[in-house]
This record gives sequence, C-alpha cells and structure tokens, in this order.
Amino acid sequence: MDARTKGRFLFAVGLLCGFYWPASVTSKGAPAGQADTLPSAQGTLPHFIQEPEDAYIVKSNPIKLRCRATPALQIFFKCNGEWVHQNEHTSQEYKDLNTGLKVREVMINVSRQQVEDFHGPEDYWCLCVAWSHLGTSKSRKATVRIAYLRKNFEQDPQGKEVPINGMIVLHCRPPEGVPAAKVEWQKNDELVSSLTDDKLDTRADYSLIINEARLSDSGNYTCLASNVVAKRRSATAPVIVYVNGGWSLWTEWSACNVPCGRGIQKRSRTCTNPAPLNGGAFCEGMSVQKITCNSLCPVDGGWDEWSEWTACSSQCERQRSRECNSPAPRHRGKTCEGSGKATENCTDGLCTQNMESSIDVALYSGLGAGIVAVVILVVAVMLYRKSHSDYGVDVIDSSALTGGFQSFNFKTTRQGNPLLLNSSMPPDMTVGRTYSTPLCFHDGADKELFDPLPDIKVKVQSSFMVSLGVAERAEFHAKAPGESYPQDLSCDFCSTVDKRNKGPLTLNGPLSGSREQLRTSGVFGHVGGRLVVPNTGVSLLVPHGAVAENMSWEMCMVINQGEASAQTLEGCEILLGPEVTYGPSGLDLFCPVAMTVAHCAEVDAENWNIQLKRKTQDGKWEEVMSVEEESASCYCLMDSSSCHLLLDQPGSYALVGEPLTQAAVKRLKLAVFGSVEAGALNYSLRVYCVDDTPHAFQGVVAAETSRGGQLLEEPKTLPFRANTFSLQVSIQDVPQFLWSIKPFTTCQEFSFPQVWCSNQQPLHCAFQLERYSPAAAQLSCKISVRQVKGHEQILQVYTAVAEGEKEPVPFFMQTDCTVTSQTGPKAFKIPLSIRQRICATFDTANAKGKDWQLLAQKLHLDRNLGYFAKQRSPSAVILSLWEARHQDSADLDSLASALEEIGKIHSKSSPKDPEEAEPDLNHIEAGGLYGTANPAAFPEGEDCAPEYTG
Repeated sequence: MDARTKGRFLFAVGLLCGFYWPASVTSKGAPAGQADTLPSAQGTLPHFIQEPEDAYIVKSNPIKLRCRATPALQIFFKCNGEWVHQNEHTSQEYKDLNTGLKVREVMINVSRQQVEDFHGPEDYWCLCVAWSHLGTSKSRKATVRIAYLRKNFEQDPQGKEVPINGMIVLHCRPPEGVPAAKVEWQKNDELVSSLTDDKLDTRADYSLIINEARLSDSGNYTCLASNVVAKRRSATAPVIVYVNGGWSLWTEWSACNVPCGRGIQKRSRTCTNPAPLNGGAFCEGMSVQKITCNSLCPVDGGWDEWSEWTACSSQCERQRSRECNSPAPRHRGKTCEGSGKATENCTDGLCTQNMESSIDVALYSGLGAGIVAVVILVVAVMLYRKSHSDYGVDVIDSSALTGGFQSFNFKTTRQGNPLLLNSSMPPDMTVGRTYSTPLCFHDGADKELFDPLPDIKVKVQSSFMVSLGVAERAEFHAKAPGESYPQDLSCDFCSTVDKRNKGPLTLNGPLSGSREQLRTSGVFGHVGGRLVVPNTGVSLLVPHGAVAENMSWEMCMVINQGEASAQTLEGCEILLGPEVTYGPSGLDLFCPVAMTVAHCAEVDAENWNIQLKRKTQDGKWEEVMSVEEESASCYCLMDSSSCHLLLDQPGSYALVGEPLTQAAVKRLKLAVFGSVEAGALNYSLRVYCVDDTPHAFQGVVAAETSRGGQLLEEPKTLPFRANTFSLQVSIQDVPQFLWSIKPFTTCQEFSFPQVWCSNQQPLHCAFQLERYSPAAAQLSCKISVRQVKGHEQILQVYTAVAEGEKEPVPFFMQTDCTVTSQTGPKAFKIPLSIRQRICATFDTANAKGKDWQLLAQKLHLDRNLGYFAKQRSPSAVILSLWEARHQDSADLDSLASALEEIGKIHSKSSPKDPEEAEPDLNHIEAGGLYGTANPAAFPEGEDCAPEYTG
C-alpha cells in the first residue's frame, strides 16, 4: 500500500470514528465548497509550523498547548498515549499571507487536575498528529509540569570577616523548585553582577566570589532565588572587610628636654599607616620611644693673669693685657666681664704733670659751679610752691589706682587746673563730708576687707567727678602685660602676682588660706570600693581585685589647700584643679585605681597644653603625661568638667594647663552674697569670682558661712579668655530714692593676672550700700561681671535686707556630701558577676574582632589603647574607667546599649561550632545590668587577675 492510499485509508477511518469535522463544514463554519478553494501544497506530508512547547502550571491556572501545520486536513492531540477527544480541541484554518498556503491551527487546555491525576512513569506529555492526503506527521513531545518553589534555601550564605585584598566566597543553594530557580545576588538591596564589576565572579553552583576584597565590598549580601511561581530571599550575610593598623614612620628625635646635663629625647609614631578600620587589629608595640641624652653644660669664661706692664710711652702711658682663657667660654657660656686691656699714666722722669694739673683744676671748677646752680634752682622751686600753696589741688595716693585701701581728699579745683596725682602729699582732712572707700581691693578674707576704713573728712564737688571718671582709672591699672600672647613678657604675669601678694599691703587676690585640710580615708580589701572628698569633685575608685585576698589597706586622699603648688609651676602654667594626694606611699595593687578630679578649663587641644604632673620627693613637679599624647604609664580622659585618671603609683598629682593662644578659656563661677553690716541701715554685697570647680567654691562657702552671708542669686558661669584683659565688676539699677552707694565704687576691677593665676583661690570685691530709711526692706539691683573684650554675666539681686528674716541658702545639695567611703558591691554600678562575665568575654582574643578593643570603641574609650593592652585584664580597666566617668549618674543605659550593639553585629556571623559556647551579650545586657545574675558562674577574684592573652 503506497503512502497516498494509506493516507486516504486513515482519513476514512477517522471519519467513521468521528475524529474529524463533518466534511460539509469548515473550522470557521464556511461551506465545504469554499474551504476546498483554499490552496494547499499538493503531494507533501504535513509540516509543523508550530509544535507544542513545554509548559508549567502555576497554581490552578490551566495551560494552553498549540499546534500549527500545513498542509493538514486535520490535527489532533495525543496525551500520555491516548487521543484527546474532539470536543476538547479548538481548531481554526486560515491562509498564510506570505506563502498563500492553507494553515491549520489546533489548541487544547491542560488543567492542574489532569496532571495530578496522571501517575505514569514519566511526566505528563502531549504531541500533535497532523493528516494530509499523503499521510501523517507527529510533533515533538511537550511535557506539562506543576510549577512550585520551596520556601527554605538549602544553604544560606554566611557572613565573613576578611582582611583587605583577601578573597570572599559566599555559597548559596537555592530552594528546590520546578522549574529550577534562577539565582541573583544583592548587596545592600542592590543587584550586583560580574558584568559590571570585574572583581566579582558568579559560579555555576551559585557561589559569589570576590577575588580581591576592597573596603567598598563591605555590606549585607543576600541571595535571591526566583522562578515562574515566586521569589525567595535568603538570610542576610554581613561581610566586613577590615584593615589591620600599621605604624607610621618614626618622627625625628626631639631636642633634649634639659639645657644642661642628663635629659630625655622622644620620638613618636602613630597607628595610621593604615589606621585600623572595621575592627582591624591595633598596632602592636609602643607609640613613643624615649632615650637618654646629655646636653653639654655651658662653661663661662675666666680671665688669665695680667701680663707685665709695658714700658712707659712718650704719651706717659703704660699698658698691660689679659686673655679670657681660664677657661675659655664653651657651649654657650658667658664671655669674661670687663676689659682685656688696662692703661695707666706713668711718671718715671720722661713726662711732666703741668698740663694734667691744669686740666684737673678746670674740671673741679665746673663741677662746683653745677652744684651751686642746682641748689639755687631747688630753693627757687620750693619758694614758688610755698607761695602757691593757697591754690587747691586734688591729691590721690597712687596706690588707690593700683587697688590698695587709701582715703581720698577731694578739694575744689581751679578751672582748667588738671587733676594731680601725688602719693607724697598728705590728704586735706579739714572740711567736708566723710567718705571712705576701696576702689578695687585685691585680697583677704579678713574682716578688714569687708568693713570701711575710719571716716576721713573729704570735700567732694561734681567738677572732680567729671574730671576723674571711673573708666579712666579702670583703664590705668587694667593694662595687660603684653598685647601679643603668648610671649615671655606675658608669661611673667603669674609670678608678678605672687610677688605682689607677698608684700606688706593686703591686696586683692585669694582669700587667705586658713581652711582645714580636706582629707578622707577608708579601709579597702579585695572587694574594692570608692573614696570621696565631699563637695570637691574629687574621688578615687579602687576596683574589685585590686587588693590581694586576705589583705586590706587604709587608703587616704588629701587636697592640698596651700599655695605651694602654684608657686612651683613654670612659665604660663596654672592649676586647672586641686592638687590631690592619695596613698599610702607603699601601696601595692594588682591593677590601677581610677581618680576623678574636677577642672575649670574649656578643653581644646588647639588652645591648651594640658599636662598631668606629679610632685617629686624634693617638692618639684615632674611631667607624667600630656593629655593629648599616648602613654603607657597612666591614662587620662578629659571630660568637659572632670578629668579621669588611671594611676599605678600613689603620690601627689595636679592638672596643669598652659594657654597656647588667646582663645584659651577657663571657666569662672560667679556668686553674690549679702549681709547686714554694723548699723541697721548698712548692707554689704560681696561678689566672688572663683575657678569653676566644686573645691574652689568651697573656699567661698567657708568664708561666707563664718560671716553669716546669704546667697542672693544662683551661681553662674563666665568664660574667661586668655586675652590679657581685666575683669570688671559693676553694680547697676540701684534704687536711688531708697539706697545710696558710696562714690566711685560702682565699678571695681580685677587685673588679668589676678584672675588668670588665681590657682583655685577665690577673688572677691564688695559694694557698701546705705538705706535712707529703715522702711526700705527690699533691695533689687544687678551685678554685671564682664571681661574687657570678652563675655559678660548678669547676677540679678532681689532680697529682703532685714536681719533674721530668712535662713542662709544652702550652697551644696549633693546627696553624698557626707559620705566619704563605700566598700563592696554598693560602691559599683555594674554587678560583680556581670563585670566578670564581660571581662571573660572580651579579654580573650577573638578572630571576629569581638574583644576588649571593640568594647573600648563602643564605650568611646578607644584612645591610648596601648595602655589597656599592657594590663592583665584590659576589659576590667575599661569598666573601671567607665564607672569613674559615670559615678554621678546611674547611666547603665550606655553600657547596655554598647553590649547590645556588639551582640547585634556578631549575632549573624559564621556558624558556631556545636562544641563552642560563646557568651550571649544580649543576655548580659537584658538580664544582668538591671537584674541579678548568678554569682557562682565566675569564681571570686577573677576581675583584675586574668592574664591577657590577646
């Protein structure tokens, strides 16, 4: 049977079985005669223009399979070996516009239920069979599968910490799915591709490889898997590219620090080549090196013996000489003083003396005439002054302009006669009203400073007040030592004040120091504790474990009240806080103590050179460290108002500052006190200017407590600049119809050296007021305190002046002003068990960077890390410094937040070994700092004791 016969036979069978459309109707309902008119390729088998394609059923949506063939009388689908019923086919026939041939297209729907009900050995499949007059053709098999995508990744990418230029490999195995999921990578929610970055490489196993890690490659990486059903997102993998620190080159050796003898040279380097980043390791080794040096001492020159006299010359002279060679000046030594040659007259018979005698006579005659002329002139001047003594002149002792207590004699001046200042002329005490007033006194807590001098009769007229002018007197003694600062002249102002204060006259300046010595002590054992000098801003923290077990020490702190510290300072240095001594001298501890000292400087490295100094056995001060430099011997942390020190050796310490520019500022605390003076109508206002530290203000409190003064206004702070200009205090807005103030005292003044070099000693001035009537029971006025070309502060006074009407205002409101020592757990804010757990966590070196350096960074104590590195337990020392810094506030939130942040950073790090037990920092933060932890988890005495191995 040939092909044509076989095709006709199959077509006939199809008609009998009902597989084909009735011959009389086409697929579009056209008559058979019209359908037969469509052209077709005669004499060929059917050719498939479109074969069915593989399809996926998404959710419950059916899919469509489609076939197109030409020439074809009929097309039917066969699925899984069985013919699809004719009613399930959708068929159409059309003419191809390009070829003009008749094309038949057939389409069927396959539902999810059909695929699920099929249980064959292979996937659900369908193919097309097309008939023509010559025979049949079959299409390819198209599989139909139900699409899905699992939720969970078979392997999530894991976070990495790699050094810069290292290789990063992130593995990802997407969830199982049909069709297989397509994998993409995201960094910080943005797609990354190897097409745009040649450092990236994506492998067939879906891994992401970064060949040379850069800092910019740090971020959160995510693996994305997607197919026709859904998209899935893996867990985020944090990638941290860190940089280990590297030392810079050493600086040149500094000059020897002493001009003569044995000294020290320094050189330094910084951990900035590169600086550690993203938890990279800090540089190992010291940042400062010191070597000894020997400076050659100056040798002053000395004269040799005189040579023999020369023979007498024709000019009647002979000479001799000497050389400066015993020894010769060396190493910047001074040359010999005097002349190296000597000449004298000689009379050995070769010269005559007649001419010389005539010259001597003329010389003595001239001198005698000059002396006579001077005597006559002096007598004439005295007679002239005596003849003019009836004319009035105004005389003021010159010391009145420099701040002493002097009485004034004010007489009517002749018009046009200038004001004369002459301290040698006695005041006229004959007539007039009596006024006695200090212009601007400088010193003393003695009662004489507050009380007026005995009355002196003075005649005052308005013409004198106009001619004098308070501003002129203020400008006279407010001149600064030097306009350009700093200079050698400017640096002498402190020593000038010291010399003036030692004179016989009581000047304006520090209150005379007769206060009791501030001392506190306590016995401390292994559990540690805290020592506080009340109301001074000075405290000492003894950490747990600092004292050996079964031992105890009686420790003390003393604040030096004298002026010895200020007198031994050099150059422009001033005390920024009290001198504090802690001991005993033989104290032996396992870890450093934390001392807190209040200071009055506006800390700015550009304007200040602040140093910590320690007193030697011979009473001199030696530099321990500069607060801006790193040191392995001690640690200094400067806050806005306090300095926190970590010290290993007992002794006397002081914080000393040297201004570098005129912009350097120290804070002054201003306070005004008042009290009723002898006589019910007199009232005294006393204004104090003192360094802004609690200890310095205690001097004011002591003086006013003994005097019975009342604090009239809340103390205020004034920034005082190192611009060499004085401080002016003036009283304003006094009700003139109720009160009178003595003339020329409304504006008083402290010179710049007095204020700048006060060295924790209070300064004060007073205003004496008098009521016109006892009925004036209220006083209201303003006190202006201002620095020339600087800041100003206003103290508002409003008070009742009747004696006994109100109680003195308390000066200190601290709750711990009577508590001097605490021992055991109540002295610390961090519970002991939590402290030990933190130390155990961070003292051990960790490849992920979760060590004590990260703890210091999160607590903002990441300066001078070399000091912590040499401690037995760096974390314990860091926590002791944190305790000292936050002793005045129950601020456990900052520590808890730091631990929580550290826990979050490392919570999604690389998978933990099942046998590895890593402490849970979030648990420490949540349960330990605000609750009770298990003390048995760590043995006693493990705070300062563990040896650091990182």
